[in-house]
Amino acid sequence: MARTVTSTVRVLETLPALLRGDSRVAVVFAHDPSSAFSDGVLDLLRHAGCRVMPWSQLRAFRPDLILSASENVNVPEATCPVLVLPHGVGFQKFVPRGAEQGTRLSGVVPEALLASGRAWLAVSHPDQETQLLRTHPEAVGRTLLVGDPCFDELSRSLGNASTYRRALGVAEGQRLVVLSSTWGPTSLLGRYPDLPARVLAALPCDEYRVAAIVHPNVWSAHGAWQIRVIQAAALDAGLLLMPTVHAWRSALVAADAVVGDHGSVTLYGAALGKPVLLAAFGHDAVPGTAIDRLGQVAPRLSPGPGKDIRRQIEATLWNHTADHYAEISAAAFAEPGRAIAQLRAVVYRLLELAEPEVAAPGLKLPRPDPPAAAVTSWMVATSLSVESGHSVVGVRRHPAAVSGHEHGQDGHGPDGDYLHLACVDEERDRPRAESASVILRGCPAATVVAARAWIRDTLNRLPGSLMAATAVTGGGYLMGVRDGRVVEVTVTGRAVDAGLPAAVVYTLLRAGSPLVTDDFVTLRVGSGREEHVTLRVLASLSS
Repeated sequence: MARTVTSTVRVLETLPALLRGDSRVAVVFAHDPSSAFSDGVLDLLRHAGCRVMPWSQLRAFRPDLILSASENVNVPEATCPVLVLPHGVGFQKFVPRGAEQGTRLSGVVPEALLASGRAWLAVSHPDQETQLLRTHPEAVGRTLLVGDPCFDELSRSLGNASTYRRALGVAEGQRLVVLSSTWGPTSLLGRYPDLPARVLAALPCDEYRVAAIVHPNVWSAHGAWQIRVIQAAALDAGLLLMPTVHAWRSALVAADAVVGDHGSVTLYGAALGKPVLLAAFGHDAVPGTAIDRLGQVAPRLSPGPGKDIRRQIEATLWNHTADHYAEISAAAFAEPGRAIAQLRAVVYRLLELAEPEVAAPGLKLPRPDPPAAAVTSWMVATSLSVESGHSVVGVRRHPAAVSGHEHGQDGHGPDGDYLHLACVDEERDRPRAESASVILRGCPAATVVAARAWIRDTLNRLPGSLMAATAVTGGGYLMGVRDGRVVEVTVTGRAVDAGLPAAVVYTLLRAGSPLVTDDFVTLRVGSGREEHVTLRVLASLSS
């Protein structure tokens, strides 16, 4: 029974492993459109290739088992068992009763269904059964301890984290910060809808990538269009907005840190050993649960005006230990690694079928597709110093879409750094592109001749720009300066985008330093990565 996007996603992520290779079991999805969060369910099912039954036909159907990850299901009168899977981690949140006043405990089926003796509730820890019986004594004997298939899959996949990071476009040496938001006014996005943009503005983009995992109820209630409009600046700044199905799990495994709230994804991240920083934590979290314990011990993000978000995130990274949340994980997930096998045994017992002889699979997560558009403009802060007789140019870049700087306002930063705006020639914001000091070609020029022609045309087209820079196929970079000089640049080590060597040339120009032809300059990106850059002044553009 598919009622909400959240619960349907959980079934689609769990069911294939349970029934893998068994032709004896036919699966039909009955779509219940009565939820406020049902928008998108049909699209989800059709995209997955599921056989879908209209709700109106359900009473004429005679299933052997009804399975749902939504507790708020209106099952037809019948004798078959009803298995309810959790769509989060236990009974950890109070949610509105819908049309009725007040709240209810998330994850508990209607009392009438409990009283019928047909319902079975899968739980991931014995404490959840104890908690349930305190408020719903009629559920005695109706829980099944199976563990958490989602947590097991996440744990199995930790060894593939580097693969997922590469697939998401996280470069070597970069850290991935994942923002996790549940739904409702007390959630991360409910309280701070601009937090993705502010985190991106705070973290240098050569050192960090930022992803967001947003609860399916938010997507269903507001729609993808509305979310993308609200987060337009963050998306332009490179936010990885993860799809609601499947790929969010790979991003969580790949994360170096999680900035979250009282949702299950934040708890999964803590249980995986990730550093956690809480940006919001709602009163709707249930006291005494694992998520409530996380709220008591995890550090809090202060996102107010004047607060240094980067420093808070980095302090969380530095102070974290892998076993920091081990007790919380043990209180949420019992018998880790066995959930699929135990849940499959339950399903086949309820179906009154013999289990397949082949063991239940223990699959890892697939590679995700990168969900971000490329960043096309940066505010670049650079510094120039001399170390051991060599010039050192330090570079930090922040996406211009969230930097807060006015177009074209080159100058000095608070630490005396040189500031300039750099744009790719594909930048859609015309005023930003026209006022950029440095213009970058979006793809390498095929030849040096083609590079020189592009530089000449670009500087003629954009008279406000000081420089135009491009990579050249086969290696190296070509920079054209407004005064007519052309500089050939080579960089040791792994390939970099043209914006970094262009920042070196720009800084030397601003400082009045010669563009040396017989020595190297050290390019220092952020606080650690260094490359040697050599420069050679060629004949002018006009020659």
